[in-house]
Amino acid sequence: MSRRWIRTGTAAVVAVSAVAAVGVGATAFDPYAASSQSGGKCPQLYVSPDGDDDRGKGTERKPWASLDKARDHIQDLGLNHERKMRCDIVVNLAEGDYPVDETIEFTEKDSGNNGHQVIYRSADGPGKANLVGAEPVTGWEPYKDGIYKTTFDPEQQFYTLFEDGERSELARYPNRTSEDTQAPYLFSVLGEPEKEAVRSWLYWKDGDWDPAWDDTADSNPLKDAQITVWSGGSWSWFTDTIPIGGADYRKGFATFDYWSRYALVNSRSGSRYYIQNAMPFLDQPGEYYVDREAGELYYMPRGDIDDVTIMRPTVAKLVDIKGDSPDDRAHDITFDGLGVQYSDFVDWYRAGWISAGDSGEVHTYPEYDRQIEMPRNRFGAVTLENTSNITLTGMHIRDTGFMGVYALFANDHLTVEDSLLENIGADGIKVEGGWPGEGDLTHAHTFRNLYIDHVGELVPGDAAGIELMGTGDNTVEHVHVKHSARYGISLESRPEVIDGDQYTDNNTFRYIRIDQAGLDSGDMGAFYTYGVANQEPHPIQNTVDQMVIGDVIPDPAGAMPDSGTRGVHMDAGGCGFAFSNIEVGKTTDQSYQSYQCNEVTNGNWEDGFDATQMQYDQIGVTDDFPFEVE
Repeated sequence: MSRRWIRTGTAAVVAVSAVAAVGVGATAFDPYAASSQSGGKCPQLYVSPDGDDDRGKGTERKPWASLDKARDHIQDLGLNHERKMRCDIVVNLAEGDYPVDETIEFTEKDSGNNGHQVIYRSADGPGKANLVGAEPVTGWEPYKDGIYKTTFDPEQQFYTLFEDGERSELARYPNRTSEDTQAPYLFSVLGEPEKEAVRSWLYWKDGDWDPAWDDTADSNPLKDAQITVWSGGSWSWFTDTIPIGGADYRKGFATFDYWSRYALVNSRSGSRYYIQNAMPFLDQPGEYYVDREAGELYYMPRGDIDDVTIMRPTVAKLVDIKGDSPDDRAHDITFDGLGVQYSDFVDWYRAGWISAGDSGEVHTYPEYDRQIEMPRNRFGAVTLENTSNITLTGMHIRDTGFMGVYALFANDHLTVEDSLLENIGADGIKVEGGWPGEGDLTHAHTFRNLYIDHVGELVPGDAAGIELMGTGDNTVEHVHVKHSARYGISLESRPEVIDGDQYTDNNTFRYIRIDQAGLDSGDMGAFYTYGVANQEPHPIQNTVDQMVIGDVIPDPAGAMPDSGTRGVHMDAGGCGFAFSNIEVGKTTDQSYQSYQCNEVTNGNWEDGFDATQMQYDQIGVTDDFPFEVE
């Protein structure tokens, strides 16, 4: 849960991309005349919240009501077929909300051809046409102590909630110290000496769990409860969110329904955790409890229940762009200025499999099983797989349950630019290649002029504004990442992977600003790499230039037991980088930590730093960024 620190400018720039230069007032689309696209007429289709999919014609005067209808029309008439397409096809979406109760899917059949794009654009300016993956929750009745109650269909579960565009929180114990932090935590203990390696039993300290929560009672108050835990003891590396299967109050331990990523105690510490989704914890405005079996939702609103809008997600993915195979990709589709708001989380989460080989598939580097998302967690509000030359420009992506933009496996030349991402459940943008040594599937992406704020709200343990895994030849520039429990930007492979099998070369990072990273974790860097270019002689194959990192100071209430925070952390190898003109604020450890395998020119942790070499006016988003940000 976090405050909405950013607002969309009311006077935002309307023209956000050259590809959207076709005016709203252009000639209405005549499907018969335009099928040959003769006479200089380019197809123009129109969609409006006031339109009609049954009676509309897709014209400016008689628009359709949904993006799906326009997509199907293009495909049914073959307007984008390579034998017909002579210029861009533009679908103009009028200002307003477009409810999404089923994922909007695009395949290779929806692609542009002959060098032209199929463009879906917000006709009235960036973020004005808004795809909404949620529905209002109604039927509230007073329950007690400022709590209201309603019912829902138990067959339609949901895993995050929003009030007036601000994330609400599963009722938790202990309560946060502030809306923008995860802390404080409880700590697991070693209940029995031989249980140090256990990943499914969490022993608690005496007094931490109230005997009134005992699940042997008739009321069973923790029957829907989960643990969110930084498993690994003193390691603050990943968070797991796992349902509680039961608890033994005589011995003082809880049983997980699924194993945690790491053991819950190591030689230096127990693991930090809190408990969530139980009625006894519902005591703060903005908190809710879900009785999943009964289909009952209990909520304590921040405002008057009659004056607020409470939304529950309807989909985990709003937009899914997926070609048939890596050899038959969806391509040349542009999404221009669309808002993408609200998506769901999952019933339980763990980052990756626990051990090498756990995927059940034979791989050259089975250790990558521990790095990649499990199949159940491979999604984002906008998800891409088997694509080429997809453009997201002028987008406003917000209030997601998991990733904002998730590019899985085979994708090339993805562009995300001039866009605002905020209040994201996990990573703002995540690119995830396949297993190392089995083919370079994802590369040549451009992430430019992006403001990414409040990431990792539901998955703080692996949060990043932009996370790149097994991908190279990318450009990341003019990016501002703000407020992350862990990373700002990361580039990752595995330390076991030899050079040439990692596919992480030739990335360029420049004009980057990162603020408020490392808020709830340790042993990290605001700019972070893991297992990249480990073999000598470590030729320079990645560059970072003109980067400012603000203070990287964790919340003291988190009682973080791991090693400290860093500005730049080149972990487990992390070699072959040239850093130039880098400034880092305060940290609890080093400004820069690396093996002797990288080059640094003009870093402020070194003597002789020359601030006049910094291009401060170019760092972060550009002056023509189409959204108003603070």
